[in-house]
Amino acid sequence: MTPAAVALVVAAGRGERLRSHGPKAFVTLAGRPMIEWSIAVLAQVPAITQIVVALPEGCEAPEGTLGVAGGAERSQSVRNALLAADPAAELIVVHDAARPLVSSELITRCIEALDQDGEWDAAIAATPVKDTIKRSGDGVGVVETPPRDQLWAVQTPQVFRRAALESALQRSEEELLAASDDAMLVEANGGRVRLVESLQENLKVTTPADLALAELILRESADAGGSSE
Repeated sequence: MTPAAVALVVAAGRGERLRSHGPKAFVTLAGRPMIEWSIAVLAQVPAITQIVVALPEGCEAPEGTLGVAGGAERSQSVRNALLAADPAAELIVVHDAARPLVSSELITRCIEALDQDGEWDAAIAATPVKDTIKRSGDGVGVVETPPRDQLWAVQTPQVFRRAALESALQRSEEELLAASDDAMLVEANGGRVRLVESLQENLKVTTPADLALAELILRESADAGGSSE
């Protein structure tokens, strides 16, 4: 039997690049606040027994969730949400509200990938990189071209063994502020992280163009009688 999991939804982003007039997670997407798309999908996953949302100041938690104050940085929001999570849950699912096209199938695969054996501390959604990547130290000169077949673009959901995530979030404040995702902290802490192949459609809404594309995908899915859930 799969252990119980708590989902932590990171929703405290301000959305400057999206040019929104309010918190990014509450921008309207296909007729509803963007955050509600992810909440609806997470609620469909049988292993998930609780959803905790790290919120911007002044925002109310969506129905069926527990709201906590988000932090100025991602790691602070995750830490605040984890402190409020059901202590009995063995697995922690971290998901960005800015990825509204996540599917229950992907979330379940990530949970199952971590639960298959005791070798891993985290299982994260990711896609193979399509483009050739250049590394530059100064934004002008190319330092190297890493082999593309070894590169993956990381997404959420990311599923962690609770103890591994709790330990990783105890790293230095400098490391926490620099971390662009939570798996990075687990890796730095000596944890083992496995990849779960996802789809490009599980996009992150960062710019107005991303929002328009997400809306198009959702409306096409509705027209076809399907659902991102």
